[in-house]
Amino acid sequence: MARKRIREEEEAAIDMTPMLDIVFIMLIFFIVTTSFVKEAGIEVNKPKAANQSKQKSANIFVAVKDNGEIWLDKRRVDIERVAANIEKLLAEQPTEVVIIQADKDAKHGIVVKVMDAIKEAGIDRISIAAAKG
Repeated sequence: MARKRIREEEEAAIDMTPMLDIVFIMLIFFIVTTSFVKEAGIEVNKPKAANQSKQKSANIFVAVKDNGEIWLDKRRVDIERVAANIEKLLAEQPTEVVIIQADKDAKHGIVVKVMDAIKEAGIDRISIAAAKG
C-alpha cells in the first residue's frame, strides 16, 4: 500500500525545469535587446518652444551649459574630444540621432562647434532639446 502511495506522488509532481529554462531564455532575450541611453549627466535650463517634435530613437545626449561646459555620458568633455567620444559611444550602440541639450543662455558658437563635432563623428541628424512652452 505504501509503494502505491509513493508512486502516485511521483506521478503527480510537476517538473519545473522546462519552465525555468523558458524564464532564463526570456531574461537573456530582454537583456540583449535592451537599448541603453547615454545621457549627458546634467540638467540644463532648456529654451521654450511652441512647436516641437519628440525623437524616439536617440540614445546619445550632449549637454551644453550656460558657462560653456560640454557634458557627454555623465562627464565633462572638451570641445576637441566631442567627436572621439561620440565615435566611441556609436561603436557601443549605433544610433541615427544625437540630441543636444543646450542651456538657453549657452553661447551659440559653442553649440555650433558641438554640432560640427557630431557631424565629424558621422551623425547627420542632430536635434536640439527644448522645453514645452
